[in-house]
Amino acid sequence: MTAAPRRALVDVPHGHEPGPPGRSGQAGRAAQSGSAEALLVLGRRIRHLRTRAGMTLDDLGRAAGTTASQLSLVENGRREPRLSLLEAVASTLGTTTAELLSPEPPSRRAALEIELERAQSTGTYASLGLPVVRPGKSFPTEALEAFVGLHRELARRADAAIATPEEARRATTALRLWMRERDNYLPEIEDEATALVARTGYSSGALTHRAVSQMADHVGFRLIHVDDLPHSTRTVTDLANGRIYLPPASIPGGHGLRSLALQAIAHRVLGHRDPTSYADFLRQRVEINYFASACLMPREQAVARLGEAKARKDLAVEDFRDLFGVTHDAAAQRMTNLLTSHLGLRLHFLRVGADGTLFKGYENDGVRLPTDTTGAIEGQVVCRAWASRAAFAQHDRATEYYQYTDTPEGTFWCTTQTGTATGGAFSISVGVPFAAAKWFRGRETTTRLASRCPDPACCRRPEPGLAERWAPHAWPSAAVHAHVLSPLPTGTFPGVDEGAVYAFLERHAPGRTG
Repeated sequence: MTAAPRRALVDVPHGHEPGPPGRSGQAGRAAQSGSAEALLVLGRRIRHLRTRAGMTLDDLGRAAGTTASQLSLVENGRREPRLSLLEAVASTLGTTTAELLSPEPPSRRAALEIELERAQSTGTYASLGLPVVRPGKSFPTEALEAFVGLHRELARRADAAIATPEEARRATTALRLWMRERDNYLPEIEDEATALVARTGYSSGALTHRAVSQMADHVGFRLIHVDDLPHSTRTVTDLANGRIYLPPASIPGGHGLRSLALQAIAHRVLGHRDPTSYADFLRQRVEINYFASACLMPREQAVARLGEAKARKDLAVEDFRDLFGVTHDAAAQRMTNLLTSHLGLRLHFLRVGADGTLFKGYENDGVRLPTDTTGAIEGQVVCRAWASRAAFAQHDRATEYYQYTDTPEGTFWCTTQTGTATGGAFSISVGVPFAAAKWFRGRETTTRLASRCPDPACCRRPEPGLAERWAPHAWPSAAVHAHVLSPLPTGTFPGVDEGAVYAFLERHAPGRTG
């Protein structure tokens, strides 16, 4: 086990265009190395010294042997001056060429003007089609500050958008495929969970809250329930003081708080460091969820019970769920970890919204999950004929719904349970190829539907007669999913307000709260 760094763990620069090449001497080197920004700094430094000396452009031009228009181009960073002109300007202003070529802006206002100029020259700003602001002497410094602040925020959002939703979807897809190659089974994490659970004296049944507290103690932490966790977090771990902060224990015995605590413990047990990328963040989330499941449904006991049920030809998600006191979702996903690796059964798992949106999915049995062009399944719509959607039409949703589905990839049997969460109704499905249905309860169902998806004629293309009649007259207002409008979370721990986390830890640090 690798020790994590001593810090808090939470559970969720502009470039510029190159300038013209320099010709020779210091001016040339400045143009080559500093490019357009160096020319801007040079120009602002000349303007600053000129106005301080009380000279106009015409005055300086006559003294340096050039025109006011040429000097204006230099002061605005639009022309690289000859070394001879720089020397004449420096002499006239009572300074040196080296001083003029200093990389530091001559004043705070000059620095703001340069930053504004640079920001307005980017492609991001140009794409907005807005006019370029040229702050003159009468332009208030406060307004200049505001303009620069807005550009900084625009730049921040543009940089954050580099980690596009498409990139995140590709990372999610790569991780899902990586897990499928391993039949959704990670033996190293199983071993860590098994060893830690064994230290509590666990033998069977649901893992108790006391056992979870003992596990936290074994890795040097104390579980503390608070009612002021930062809104962007589920748990906060204080590595310096050995504390894991959890929400209030409002539902004694519930699966949720045990799982949250175990996920927080997992960061420590698995030696996680700060995520270095969104893909790394996703991998860590998969690992802590896997660890929590492996603790709540320990491998040895889970495999034994699943094996007994298979021998009776009576495998059922609901029995597995009730045996360990977890949610239907958690039980179904845990079965994907163990059924292939230990009992030789290939299967698929789906969590689907009432509108058919696929939220989570896994398969190693050949069923074709809907995907987008990146290979991602999240947010895609599953066929209306699949059990995960057909189950919503049943009047009795208290029991599992069983169905056979004929697809282009073969016939599959599924067991589906529906439920309701804050985000609306959902279904949890576990399915297997036809030949493997014999091991499951519900195999005797006579319900059988046919799916031709991804053929659009299956369930996505409207009936020709209705389309002809109503297409010219229909104007629906779409219900846009909230996730479509949400930006991809950013930060070291994506989506987490780190300022709120640090303030929270400061409030609860030993010695401050007693």
